Amino acid sequence: ASFEANAIRDEKVKVLKSLRPITPGELPQRVVRAQYTAGWVGGKRVKGYLEEDGVPPDSRTDTYVALRVDIDNWRWAGVPFYLRAGKRLPKRVTEVTITFKEPPHLIFHLPEGQKLTPNVLRLRIQPQEGVSLTVGVKLPGQAETVTPVRMDFTYATAFGIPSPEAYERLILDAITGDSTLFAREDEVELAWEYIDRITTAWQGLPLHTYPAGEWGPAAADTLLENDRRCWHRL
Repeated sequence: ASFEANAIRDEKVKVLKSLRPITPGELPQRVVRAQYTAGWVGGKRVKGYLEEDGVPPDSRTDTYVALRVDIDNWRWAGVPFYLRAGKRLPKRVTEVTITFKEPPHLIFHLPEGQKLTPNVLRLRIQPQEGVSLTVGVKLPGQAETVTPVRMDFTYATAFGIPSPEAYERLILDAITGDSTLFAREDEVELAWEYIDRITTAWQGLPLHTYPAGEWGPAAADTLLENDRRCWHRL
């Protein structure tokens, strides 16, 4: 691997080592696990997890997780990271959403009752790979009205061709011996060490349910609402 690739991996290892462990007492406030029930996906009725072939009727296997992660280093101290992943959601999508902090002082005096929407940077990994930036812009004229404006970029629209599938790229890299995009052994071990501590301790947590075709249980929304935040619509 190149020097730059190893330097990036070294930084990732530093971040993984800086992940603040979630103690068993913090699990109810930091982690939500759930299992899907029957519902509708893409206009079709689908089974619940317990109705799937080969699944015991009393299975407590989770199909969804949402959690808050904190990184204890100088760069990310005080910045919460919220993660969620699940099966039987409305669509297959991978995205990173970065919500910027509200400034301590506003340039414009907004009308009473109007709240400034935070700027948001969205990195779409799949599908429709691209980047979008939503920022607050003052409307032309004398009125001090700020409205969100979205600037959007997608690879398919900009270049007229879709990006290769992730595994297409990785298989080609494996053939050519390029390990730049592959995780290093110590990265994988540290990541699993962090997750294993959670999955070992969370057996006592309630197993929430959510209908197939929805974005998860209500408890996942409460997880963010307790921090006065909300999930972004995908």
